[in-house]
Amino acid sequence: MGVSRAGFYKWRKRGKSTRAIDREKLLSDVARIHGEHSTHGYRWVAAYLRINEHGTACDNMIYKCFRFLGITAQTRHRVHSRPRKIRDRYPNLIFSTWDTVDRPRQVIVSDMTAFKILWMYVEVTFYFDVFTKEIVTHRCGQRRGDRNQYIDGLEDVKDLLKGQTEPCVLHTDQGSVYASVAYNDIIKDTVIVRSMSRAGKPTDNPVNEALNGWIKEELIIDFKLERCRSVGEVKELIARYVMYYNEQRPCYAIGYDTPTNYRRRFNKGEIPREDTFSKRKPSPVPKFVSKCKGKDTAKTFLSPSGGGCLSGGGGLNRPQERTPGEGNLNTFVGSSHPTHGDNPDKGILPVDCKMDRTICPLSEKESLKKL
Repeated sequence: MGVSRAGFYKWRKRGKSTRAIDREKLLSDVARIHGEHSTHGYRWVAAYLRINEHGTACDNMIYKCFRFLGITAQTRHRVHSRPRKIRDRYPNLIFSTWDTVDRPRQVIVSDMTAFKILWMYVEVTFYFDVFTKEIVTHRCGQRRGDRNQYIDGLEDVKDLLKGQTEPCVLHTDQGSVYASVAYNDIIKDTVIVRSMSRAGKPTDNPVNEALNGWIKEELIIDFKLERCRSVGEVKELIARYVMYYNEQRPCYAIGYDTPTNYRRRFNKGEIPREDTFSKRKPSPVPKFVSKCKGKDTAKTFLSPSGGGCLSGGGGLNRPQERTPGEGNLNTFVGSSHPTHGDNPDKGILPVDCKMDRTICPLSEKESLKKL
């Protein structure tokens, strides 16, 4: 594992380092000052230490001490959060279950993006198929806030889905046109089911937001959109790009196939359909949060790797935190005197050891127990 047995047991028996002792003293000082002046926050406590006790701890270090001790400034004027009063016109049927879409024309997303070239202003509304990443239709508008591009695009989608018996989810944000009665009256008595992102949550429509970014970048850099000198040229270039996007452009999300060919392969049976969308479990909790709940989320309070803080605990002033386990234990036990710049990827601990957090996490010293 990169360390001798004798060196490992010597490390286990060594006493506390100077840095560990300084950090424990700082914790006790912060707790004492907060107990005497509990109405003040971490910045005031940091300033008090520097002025009256010749301390050298930075504000960020005291903030982390507050976090570790679980203390906050006690004030009579607290900000109270209020429940959200916005009522969504349509529920969010997707949330973070985009990877469960299992066929073309099952979920279609839409959003508007704008282009400003010289004196010209052009709004483009795209409708994307989530499964194939295909642009099923697009419409352009020359006037800011023009609703006709949204309406015409929806009419195209409605015609596209004629004869389809399976439902199709149309997911959009809560824009004024998308939420209007006139827009939603068009899809009455059709297989289209409405779904909306939450207010102020563009991350609820990641497919559209990501594709809009790629499209704008390619139009400007590869297709030289800024060379257009009339609105007609802009519309013609966008139409040409849509053809290129659907027929020629490899897409990473579908295995570097083109959207149109990917749909053809699915219709021929070359791509098996998996019934995953009907089994999805939409939840407003982000996917990365759900994954973390099933793991050990205990993090180290301080990074012992040193660097930039005069108190001897420079790791406190660094934004990153290391998580014990998953190959990172060596950050804490790499040597008897860890230094800034140590390689965190050198495995040096026995596999049958685990961390025991009975000692203050501010301490560089961690005890180990055999499983």
